[in-house]
Amino acid sequence: MAPLQITALTAERSALALPDLPWDAPLSRWPAETLAALPRGISRHVVRFVRLADAVVAVKENTEELVRREYGLLRVLRRLDVPCVVPVAVVTGRTTPEGEQLDPGLVTQHLQFSLPYRALFSQSLRPDTATRLVDALAVLLVRLHLAGFYWGDVSLSNTLFRRDAGEFAAYLVDAETGELHQELSDGQRENDVEVARINIAGELMDLEAAEYLDESVDPVEVANSIVERYHSLWQELTGLESFEQGERWRVQARIERLNELGFDVGELSISTDVGGSVVQIQPKVVDAGHHSRRLLRLTGIDAENNQARRLLNDLDAYVAATDRQNDDEEISAHDWLAQVFDPVVRAVPRRMRRKLEPAEIFHEVLEHRWYRSQEAQRDIPLLEAARSYVDDVLSQRPDEQALILQTGLMDTGQMAAVGMDRDEAPLLGGSGHDDPDDPESDRIDGWLSSHG
Repeated sequence: MAPLQITALTAERSALALPDLPWDAPLSRWPAETLAALPRGISRHVVRFVRLADAVVAVKENTEELVRREYGLLRVLRRLDVPCVVPVAVVTGRTTPEGEQLDPGLVTQHLQFSLPYRALFSQSLRPDTATRLVDALAVLLVRLHLAGFYWGDVSLSNTLFRRDAGEFAAYLVDAETGELHQELSDGQRENDVEVARINIAGELMDLEAAEYLDESVDPVEVANSIVERYHSLWQELTGLESFEQGERWRVQARIERLNELGFDVGELSISTDVGGSVVQIQPKVVDAGHHSRRLLRLTGIDAENNQARRLLNDLDAYVAATDRQNDDEEISAHDWLAQVFDPVVRAVPRRMRRKLEPAEIFHEVLEHRWYRSQEAQRDIPLLEAARSYVDDVLSQRPDEQALILQTGLMDTGQMAAVGMDRDEAPLLGGSGHDDPDDPESDRIDGWLSSHG
């Protein structure tokens, strides 16, 4: 029997516990007590969520060449600060007790508070959810292309989504078809966009056939929107802009527009024509996460970009309301953290704090406060709104951690979606193109057949 080989990125407890898993059995046959029942998206390979030490990881079987290739690509993407799952290890040398060779495994961290797109849909879901997901995917695709990454198989299925202050943030999950280049050609970028458009149309038509898509949503129209959204964002981030010599204010205006989109400009190319009357500017180095970095620097809170923008807006409102515009920004931010943000987070009972991330909870409390104030025709104090939010909204939400069942008897395809709006009925996420010999697959055949 060949020895088991584990190449791990870190020496964290989860990586050190990898040898304890039943690598001598096909992933589809791993015992239920090993598995974590979380919503699982469509995959062309067998994928399972596994409880490991104090963490949850995803394990995917594939050929050794593709496993090592994807592991390496994910490592580079993480260094480039591109939103993607975190690689943990590659496991090779797997054999059964009888000596039969098994496919190697790629181990990645489970992205907390994230869901596959299918688990976000239900019959009562907001009609614009499909558009919001496509917008998030367009932003991710632009960020990948700026980093020189050609995806090759862009789709909602190969993406995970996290809530981001009323919008979504997209993370790359499947990188096995990707390629890293110094810079992408227009043809490579356009091919990715076209693949995205075709795949999204098919995925939304699948939801439509299963009656999980609102009747007002046109799958083809939504899929086509990624083309316009991508090109608009790409032009804003990289396009050349010309203006007259006396309009230099437009340089700062361009930078502020990019900041509003969540991007920092690290370098600008500025040139003039022969007569010096026309100035041209073009961003050369654009980094995502403008609001996230500012919030992290001021408060230590690590949040998605829209969440960070919402929290920064509240911080600015706090500074204005307390007449501290001339104070040091970091001191004001420290006081806002102690007097505003932390009390709201502490108002959430400990047993409920894993339902949503603190930044998303704070955003929803602000939203809840606005609606309550409208109803009451008066300003509702923030802590009063926080207590009302906990009682009326957060208590009704399913707990993501509760989905990691102690019994391990339910397949991930049976799990209700987490992190939904209160009026969103849960949808059972399908296991998709999984192993047909999986004993758990019989339990969800009814749902899959309804999915066409």
